[in-house]
Amino acid sequence: MRLLVLSDSHGRPSHLLAAVEAEPKAELIYFLGDGERDLEMAGLCHPDLNVIAVRGNCDWGSDLPARDIRTAGGIRVLATHGYAERVKYGPAELEMAAADVKADLILFGHTHEPYNQYVDGRLYFNPGALADGRYGVIDIVGGNCIGIHKTVY
Repeated sequence: MRLLVLSDSHGRPSHLLAAVEAEPKAELIYFLGDGERDLEMAGLCHPDLNVIAVRGNCDWGSDLPARDIRTAGGIRVLATHGYAERVKYGPAELEMAAADVKADLILFGHTHEPYNQYVDGRLYFNPGALADGRYGVIDIVGGNCIGIHKTVY
């Protein structure tokens, strides 16, 4: 299973569309916040698309959840923007949240910096800022996750 992971578009709906068009094999799209209006402008809130979105600290007035926890491709995924877990100050709160919900894959944004590390058997993945042209894909094969960083240009 391939996941498309997007975050921090900050007014660049064209980058959202470019990433989606570049990854036609993605079965599920995660949007990790700071661009809810971009999702709407890009038409990615259509109910037929498999889009999971959480709110970011710049998504004022959003009704999106702060976190999403579900199973995808046979693994438990925690998706969050990262501001509530204070990821700009280090991974400790995010690691505690991941352990609390027994997540195998942790998707987060907020820092605008790509991140792809295994810690205690869990993959922590930040695609970087879509506003800067960065996005990511996660391939889940046989219960294992492989994160890949990409750019739209």
